[in-house]
Amino acid sequence: MGGLALAWRQFRLERKLFWRNPSAAFFNFFLPLILLVLFASVFADDPDQLEVLIPGIAGLSVMATTFNALAFNITFLREQGILKRVRGTPMPLASYFGGLLGSAVVNAAVQVALVVVIGNVAYGVAWPHDPLALIGFTALGVVCFGALGIAFANAIPNFDSAPAYVNAVFLPVMFVSGVFYSADSLPRVLEVFAQALPLKHLIDGLSGAIVGSQVDMLGAATIVAGWALSGVLLAVRFFRWEA
Repeated sequence: MGGLALAWRQFRLERKLFWRNPSAAFFNFFLPLILLVLFASVFADDPDQLEVLIPGIAGLSVMATTFNALAFNITFLREQGILKRVRGTPMPLASYFGGLLGSAVVNAAVQVALVVVIGNVAYGVAWPHDPLALIGFTALGVVCFGALGIAFANAIPNFDSAPAYVNAVFLPVMFVSGVFYSADSLPRVLEVFAQALPLKHLIDGLSGAIVGSQVDMLGAATIVAGWALSGVLLAVRFFRWEA
């Protein structure tokens, strides 16, 4: 069986494992959509706030389905000895990781699409201003946060501590990056902190693509790409197969 066929079978297995894990399905897939409905319902009569919220939740969805999911999954697979066993099998590593990463990519793409559709159908936010830019920033965000999630898994000592480690990064980044409100209204110290992180710039790019906000698209893409490159280098350099 060829490498692509093995990757496809691994991908199908990962999809089944994902939906059979209620906690993973909730926290990595449904939670951003629930937050979208809750906050959008509160600001349903404020179009300006909705135009901030929809790109923000889209960016949050990308981070949740890639960074969070892969940090958890890689830590679990390493601690259970699964990565070590996979490395010792004839299965090409590219096929295995292709299936694993492919599942995260699908989750991110589906979530961004759902956020856009819900925003339009339920809350009257216009269809994406620039669909190609939306696809490009979503793909760039997936690469960035996927690589950072794999790299961060190397810093997690064991699976029991994974929720604390992941949430210690995810929650502060979420609240300072302009997911629920414009990051421009933050105190100066927090604004500087947000500017240094990739989620804020991913949201800026998605905002320009979805609602046509006047943002520096090239600058946002460059910063997210820089974080993506750093994540890839760190993931490759410090990847551990064994606990």
